[in-house]
Amino acid sequence: MFEKIIPMLRQITEDRSVPRNIKDKITESIKELENDKQAVPIRVNAVVSVMDDISNDPNIPMYTRTQIWNIVSALEVGGAEASK
Repeated sequence: MFEKIIPMLRQITEDRSVPRNIKDKITESIKELENDKQAVPIRVNAVVSVMDDISNDPNIPMYTRTQIWNIVSALEVGGAEASK
């Protein structure tokens, strides 16, 4: 279900211009998405919340912020489809 989103998140963690604290939050978000013990809507909501925090970080590069918004949009669409 998250086969397109996780690579997008990993790409951000490999970006040298992204601060370490943001990379750490994204790594935790990847683990959350891969956790099959939680229901999909719960995982999506948890990660969207973290992404919202990241997008408001003043140290995040602007293009990374745009990537985060795209990921949130994809998660919201995927989460809505999974809860049907």
